[in-house]
Amino acid sequence: MTDVELVLDCRNTLGEGPMWSVAEQALYWVDIKGEQVHRFVPASGEHRQYDVGQEVGAVLLRASGDFVLAMQNGLYTWEPGSAPELIVDPEPDKPANRFNDAAVDRQGRVWAGTMADGEEPVGGLYRLDPDRSLHTIDPEVYISNGLGWSPDDRILYFCDSKIGIRVWDFDPATGDVSNERPFAETNPADGLPDGLTVDSEGCVWAAHWGGWKVVRYDPKGRVIDEIAVPASCTSSVMFGGPDLEDLYITTARTDMLKHGGQQEQAGGLYRARPGVKGLPEPAWGG
Repeated sequence: MTDVELVLDCRNTLGEGPMWSVAEQALYWVDIKGEQVHRFVPASGEHRQYDVGQEVGAVLLRASGDFVLAMQNGLYTWEPGSAPELIVDPEPDKPANRFNDAAVDRQGRVWAGTMADGEEPVGGLYRLDPDRSLHTIDPEVYISNGLGWSPDDRILYFCDSKIGIRVWDFDPATGDVSNERPFAETNPADGLPDGLTVDSEGCVWAAHWGGWKVVRYDPKGRVIDEIAVPASCTSSVMFGGPDLEDLYITTARTDMLKHGGQQEQAGGLYRARPGVKGLPEPAWGG
């Protein structure tokens, strides 16, 4: 079994969205409820926190050198130490919604999804192109979560936690999707699938909220590995490190009482070395 280590006892209320910057050799992630972006440099141990003034669901690379934030009230550009600047708010008529996760495809387009705390599919999945045009991919989403692409760019994985992980056929030239279908069956006893990433072998790693673990699925949706985590609410995963061989795992303190009671290391940042490499994260071209 793959060992996991606590890298930072940061006690995030709702840690999410880890993103590795190859150029900086640094990991970024967010504490949604804490309204913060975190930055950690493994080589030096440096850890910084940035208050951004809204709930923030994801931090993404931007080709110009700064970042994109998926926040409570829209998608923003952001430079650490400065106030975020709005790009677009796709849901001004849904003030209860917030962005919950996002990723960038290899053509430099942002994919980001929203959610509300209710039981209806009032969230959406959106694509923001480098020319800042916005496209609605799915207008009926419950709890938008992880996004990732197969190494050959032909499959898009998307997790709506209430439904599970789904796949679309993906056209990298246009960003169009088609032929939506289920990817993997999950047992509620194993937790809800949450954030995900795709490794260099085309397998999907998904955090399982309430499941005390992350799970590796092969391209056919079969479970082929699991890593136990000493925090019930694992929220997302991302490969990092000099060779992209370190799997970072974000967790949360919120909901831990529902899933096993008090956990001293819940909300911490964890790391494992599962023996496979990840893929570098692209940057938004806008």
